[in-house]
Amino acid sequence: MDTRLGDWAAVNNVEFAYTPTTSSWLNRIEAQFTVLRYSALDGTDHAGHQEQGSKIRRYIIWRNNHATDEHLARS
Repeated sequence: MDTRLGDWAAVNNVEFAYTPTTSSWLNRIEAQFTVLRYSALDGTDHAGHQEQGSKIRRYIIWRNNHATDEHLARS
């Protein structure tokens, strides 16, 4: 059995999320992008890509710091 992929994931702190073959992986990630859009991007007028990228990075840091919050688990 080839373990290269699993070994790489362990070294790089990557966790695989397997989805059923009859559903789209987008179903799981789409909700995250929706929250990002509403919380970090809606109603904003960024001066440029750098400012917009900074806002997105701040959201991702906040979200990762609250990853175990049960109220956010459904987001």
